[in-house]
Amino acid sequence: MTTMTATATAPPCVAHLVSRSTARLQHSRAALLLHQNAAFRTKKTTKNNLSSRNTSSTIAAALPFELSPPPIDHDFLDSVTAEGAKVSEEGIIETFENDDEALDAFDNVVVVMDLSHFGRLRVSGDDRIQFLHNQTTANFECLSEGQGCETVFVTPTARTIDIAYAWIMKKAVLLVLSPETCGNITEMLNKYIFFADKVEIQDITKQTCLFALSGPKSSEVMANLNLGDLVGQPYGTNRHYNVNGMPVTVGVGNIISDEGFSLLMSPAAADSVWKTLLSQGAIPLGSNAWEKLRITQGRPAPGKELTNDFNVLEAGLWNSISLNKVFLLTGAKAREQIFHLALKNL
Repeated sequence: MTTMTATATAPPCVAHLVSRSTARLQHSRAALLLHQNAAFRTKKTTKNNLSSRNTSSTIAAALPFELSPPPIDHDFLDSVTAEGAKVSEEGIIETFENDDEALDAFDNVVVVMDLSHFGRLRVSGDDRIQFLHNQTTANFECLSEGQGCETVFVTPTARTIDIAYAWIMKKAVLLVLSPETCGNITEMLNKYIFFADKVEIQDITKQTCLFALSGPKSSEVMANLNLGDLVGQPYGTNRHYNVNGMPVTVGVGNIISDEGFSLLMSPAAADSVWKTLLSQGAIPLGSNAWEKLRITQGRPAPGKELTNDFNVLEAGLWNSISLNKVFLLTGAKAREQIFHLALKNL
C-alpha cells in the first residue's frame, strides 16, 4: 500500500544614440556605450547564475508546482487511454465506459475524477490576500494558512462570472476555476494589479494535475493512505504531503461536493496517485458522467446557470459570499437588489 506522509512545507537597457558633432564626441560616446554594455552583460550573467543557484535549492518551497514534466512513458493520459478511457483532443477524459456504475458509486461508495482540465491560478506576493479580498465575494482577510473557501468572481453589477475553489497556502493562494473562464479571469485580475501592488498571478494549469475524490467511503480511503488527519476538518482545509518523494497537496471538499477531497500534484506524480486511489476501491468517473453529476448536485457552471442574468444570491451562492463586502463592492442598483433578496430569505 502506498502511503503519503506529511511534510513541513528582472528592464532591458536601451541606449539612445544621438548625432555626433565632432570626432572626439563620437569616440567618447562610443566608449561609454561599450562600457555600459559590458556592465549590463556582467550584471545579467551574475544575476542569472544567482537565480540558477537559488532555484536549485529553494524551488520546492517557493514554487512547489514548477516541477519537471514526467517521462513520456509515464504520461497519465496515455496510461488511462491504454486502460480503455476515451480522451478528447483537448485532453479531457470523457468516459471510462462505466458512466452508470460511476454515478452509482458516487452515491454509495467512492469515485475519483480527473479535473486537470480545470484552470488553476497561483496568486502570490505580499498583497495577495487583500487583493483577492477586494476582487471576489469571500472574506479572505479572515482566513489563514491551511484554510480555504469558495468565492465568486463577479461583474461590477454583481453578475456572476465563475465560482473559484481557494486554498490559502504559506506563500500563495491557489484558485481552481472553470476551464471556460480561467483565461478571462487571469486577464481581469492582471488588469487590476496597480504599479505598487505586490501581487503576481501565475497560471499553473499545465504544471499540475487535479483529482477529486467523492462518495461515502472517501474518508475511509484517506484514512487508509495515512491522511486521516484531514477527515472531519472544515471545507477548504489543505495540507502538503509527499508520495514517493513528490509533493501532493490535499484539501477537504471539492468542486462538486463539500464532502470528499481534492488532490493537487505534479504531472510526474499523477499516474502513481491515480493508481493508488483505484487500488483503494475508487471508481473512475469521466467528464460525461461528471456533467450529469454536476446538474443533479446543483452545481452551477459558467455559460449555463451562471450568466449575466443573475447576481450571486439569485444564483444561490450564499456560502460563497460575505454580504457586508458585497454591499461595499457593488453599485447602488445591485446593492439594493441583494439587500431585498437577503431580507426575503431571512
